[in-house]
Amino acid sequence: MLRPTAVSVSAEGDYMLRVVFDSGEIKLFDVKPYMKGAWYGQLLDENYFRRVKTDGFTVVWPDGQDLCPDELYELSIPA
Repeated sequence: MLRPTAVSVSAEGDYMLRVVFDSGEIKLFDVKPYMKGAWYGQLLDENYFRRVKTDGFTVVWPDGQDLCPDELYELSIPA
């Protein structure tokens, strides 16, 4: 079976993402552990963090930051 893909995402408080997958599942993903270094550190800016969107596969931000689709699905918890 193929891994579900992200079809919708919204930024929640405390740097959490609410992700809707094409399987119909809605999950929460904690981005805080990934917010290190100059590039991913940009996500600490709440205004920038809220600009998250899907690309039909995973979640992405305007400057190209993204999350591994496997981690996005597997490490999310049911909403």
